[in-house]
Amino acid sequence: MDSEHDQGRPGLPRRAFLRIAGVSAAGAVAAACGPEQPAAPVASTAPAPTTSAPAATGLPTGPPNWDDLRSKLTGNLLRPGAAGYDTARHGFNQLFDGNNPVAVATVSTVEDVQACVRATAGRVTIAARSGGHSYAGYSVPQGGLVIDVAALNKVDVQGGKAVIGAGAKLKDVYAGLARAGRALPAGTCPTVGIAGLTLGGGIGVLARKYGLTCDHLSSAQVVTADGRTLTASASSEPDLFWALRGGGGGNFGVVTEFTFDTDPVPPELTVFSLRFPAGSGAGVLAAWQQWIAAMPPELWANLVLSGGSPVQCRVGGCYVGDAAGLNTLLNNLTTNAGARPAQRVVKTLDYLGAMKYFEGSSNRQSFVASSRIITTPVDAAKFVAVADGKQGMDLLVDSLGGAVAGPAKDATAFWHRDALAGVQVYATATAKTRAKVTQAVGDVVAGLAAAGAGGGYVNYIDPSLPDWKTAYYGDNAKRLRDVASKYDPYNVFRFGQSVNS
Repeated sequence: MDSEHDQGRPGLPRRAFLRIAGVSAAGAVAAACGPEQPAAPVASTAPAPTTSAPAATGLPTGPPNWDDLRSKLTGNLLRPGAAGYDTARHGFNQLFDGNNPVAVATVSTVEDVQACVRATAGRVTIAARSGGHSYAGYSVPQGGLVIDVAALNKVDVQGGKAVIGAGAKLKDVYAGLARAGRALPAGTCPTVGIAGLTLGGGIGVLARKYGLTCDHLSSAQVVTADGRTLTASASSEPDLFWALRGGGGGNFGVVTEFTFDTDPVPPELTVFSLRFPAGSGAGVLAAWQQWIAAMPPELWANLVLSGGSPVQCRVGGCYVGDAAGLNTLLNNLTTNAGARPAQRVVKTLDYLGAMKYFEGSSNRQSFVASSRIITTPVDAAKFVAVADGKQGMDLLVDSLGGAVAGPAKDATAFWHRDALAGVQVYATATAKTRAKVTQAVGDVVAGLAAAGAGGGYVNYIDPSLPDWKTAYYGDNAKRLRDVASKYDPYNVFRFGQSVNS
């Protein structure tokens, strides 16, 4: 899989919000940390089934020779029953702890990845994993092979270029960049992998000023379905390069390394949080939509609705500039929100400090999630109403626009260039409550569509999302399928929501 099915969330984590403002996201302001990709719908409480390549493809048949593969790896190959397997197989979302891969390969070189693909292509499902964050547990394929690229984690910054291994986590990416005085817009959860985040687009707290993570990608090293290693860039494999910038993890090969164009670190970043009185969400959302559309790209903000009776509402964000400039912009919101914030916190930090401010918990979590996209302002009352009584559920509205809207909708695979905001639906769940929570999330997703929010963000992948291919990719879906067919004609990297399915 396009190393991997990991999808970092931007925004203010609930714990951070609580810490700073008396209140925090996993991509926005939730309590989880990010995602990944292949398998059965989240609605199912059974382990995700293996999705193998079609028969009669000309690929090898029969079970892989695991002993032979193990002898070729510089890393390790763990099979069920082996010491360390039960820990190695787990992803971030505990709901998928029942999934049992047939093997977990902990690779440490590109040659290891090639060996894994050559040994298993067409025989079992292959899923690459770095951070292991997946809304659908797709990096833990039942009966498949997990290629764990976590050891491919270098962060090498030279001048304006950053060469980053697919296994690097955001906390290490930010630390390495900050030491070199460089910045890259990305997500917030510290343990999300750079790979899946980039491949799905990469929404973050600096996106309005600097664009998506994928907009900074200048080349990528990819192991394809036939075991070759290719370099995808504007001048080499340009179709593949186009697809890797927003086409979602898992569709075209295993990305092992990324080269990014970076920006100088901003001299200062000012973070903020506003907590509004309970029940004021509709007025705040109505004002927020008009406000953020008129704001300069230096300001990124999100709005979080926490389900309950009444619904709780808070706004947080990040400003590339000083506190005085930010406060003027915030006054424009609070004047028109219909309610004064009960708490207001503004704090100026350096680049690394701001990224740490937005960090969520690194602890494993158990949740069901989905997404929608706001292109034109929604009916605020209807939107907020879907969260009424939904204890344990957050709606995380992350602003887009600014630099995100710069490229044309077909310039990269990321389709939602004209969006005002992305919406993440995040709900805590346990194995016992999973079916009920999944149904509730589905109801909320449908309610958001009725309020005017359609589409979806592939990094918050949801196998239950109606018309998911169009929701994620719009008119880019056909070209993505063509690219996948070109580089993976036998569907070696096929999964439940692969573009070639």
